[in-house]
Amino acid sequence: MRKTNTLYVFMLLLVAVLVFCGFSKKQSKILIVGDSISIGYTPFVKENLKNKAIVKHNPGNAQHTGTGLKKIKEWIGNENWDIIQINWGLWDLCYRHKDAKVYGNRDKVNGKITYSLEEYGRNLEQIIQTIKQVSDAEIIFVTTSYIPKNEAGRFHKDAQKYNKVAKRIMRKYDVKVNDIYKKSKAIHKINGKGEDDVHYNKNGYKAIGEIISKFLSKEI
Repeated sequence: MRKTNTLYVFMLLLVAVLVFCGFSKKQSKILIVGDSISIGYTPFVKENLKNKAIVKHNPGNAQHTGTGLKKIKEWIGNENWDIIQINWGLWDLCYRHKDAKVYGNRDKVNGKITYSLEEYGRNLEQIIQTIKQVSDAEIIFVTTSYIPKNEAGRFHKDAQKYNKVAKRIMRKYDVKVNDIYKKSKAIHKINGKGEDDVHYNKNGYKAIGEIISKFLSKEI
């Protein structure tokens, strides 16, 4: 009798495990590709989505679209991503001069722009084409965030100009856009690192992470 009861309990446990495995949802895999802004908010996205998705960021800083063209295949690798979120812009629209003393050689007076609007658009288009060739993941584009007026190497109004080009490319390839510009502006006013810096403090990145997380959560 004891053996029968033990076998019965074992069978019940086995059935329960199989049912749980059958109904438990597999975690989505999300790759975030972007610059230092995305590096700042990714830890908060990981925490917010820890029960829904495995979130990873490309190694290091994705910089500008030129870097993206060279490394996007490497970053995607052989992983079966469900979502690939991309962002380029702040580096593309930055002016630099080799003799500038500001960090990153930023100089919007004497410097040369990294990529013009036309070049930026072409690069983005090639990046989207490449992703679609090597991955079946859903692609999400995050717009360029707010640029304060006193930033040494970037013009305040260029963010929206580059965002307009990016949105046009994304519409062409049916890529969803998470437009964070207006919200990032409001966040920067409170938790930005200053009127000469595009970056945020911890609370700022946390706030942007919330915006990113909510958008991604709807796509999972």
